[in-house]
Amino acid sequence: MTLARLHSGLALLAQFTGEHNSLHPAGPQASGIEWLYWVVFWITFAAFVLVVAGFTRAAVRNRSSTSEMLPLVRDLEGDRRASWAVGTAVFITVLTLFAVLFMSIITGKKVEGLTSKNPVTIQITGHQWWWEAVYPNTQADQTITTANEIHVPVGKPVVILTNSADVIHSFWAPSVHGKRDLLPGYSSAFWIQIDKPGTYAGRCAEFCGLQHAHMGFSIVAEDQDTFQRWEAQQLKPAVEPNSSETVRGRQVFLTHACVMCHTIRGTDAGSRMGPDLTHVGSRRMIAAETLPNTPGALAAWIIDPQRSKPGNKMAPNLLNPGDLGALVTYLGTLQ
Repeated sequence: MTLARLHSGLALLAQFTGEHNSLHPAGPQASGIEWLYWVVFWITFAAFVLVVAGFTRAAVRNRSSTSEMLPLVRDLEGDRRASWAVGTAVFITVLTLFAVLFMSIITGKKVEGLTSKNPVTIQITGHQWWWEAVYPNTQADQTITTANEIHVPVGKPVVILTNSADVIHSFWAPSVHGKRDLLPGYSSAFWIQIDKPGTYAGRCAEFCGLQHAHMGFSIVAEDQDTFQRWEAQQLKPAVEPNSSETVRGRQVFLTHACVMCHTIRGTDAGSRMGPDLTHVGSRRMIAAETLPNTPGALAAWIIDPQRSKPGNKMAPNLLNPGDLGALVTYLGTLQ
């Protein structure tokens, strides 16, 4: 119960930070959710003001010193008026609750009502503790696989297919859509649309283990031309090393534990346990939005990932400085 309350409080606080803000909608679904939020807020604010005003009025009218004992007076007319007032308040409250329920249903229908004949489709799979994003295609060589950084075209409906590889996760980008649970063994789908270019942060919104708080992702919304260039780049295999340093880095990758968990298309590395690293150098962040994608942060992550995310499933890699530097240089060229 304590963890659940702490998580709820942190989630609420996150809404009002620059990183997560459900009150700055970027698309039609988030706009509908924001509208419902403000309707409920002003209704509850009005109820709060009326209750405080009622208590204040009663306190002022019946004010007395502590030494006085108020007489017990039987006032049938006053009791009758009070009963009518309470009954009216209860009726208005129930009517308001039904109105909010009706508006919630209408908003839910609008949020789910987005359709398109040729949408972009993205398969999102939650892992402890990172996100796999696959852009499926009937041609296997045209399928894009990336991690934690989801690119979408501006103004175009996108279908998000969800699944979980282990435990329950929840996909939540406050500026884009409401929370969607990812259940092991169960697939679901929903639509999103982003009308403003930019990068929108998201988080797992269902406690899923030790590093739940470090299970982030970002949605990058860009114009159609930029998105198509990104797609074309992602479809390419990894670039060939063009220096002795990067040749050494690739060799380090292929002869150490890295090759057991990761894929780099165009090489012998083809494992699917961890994120696809074919274009890791083009990503803004690493470790599910935990660290910036800089040489120093990448080196620290490779050597001792448990220091940044205790309990994550990546093992330490005790490389000598020369091999580590070459590996970081090679990964940085994978744009």
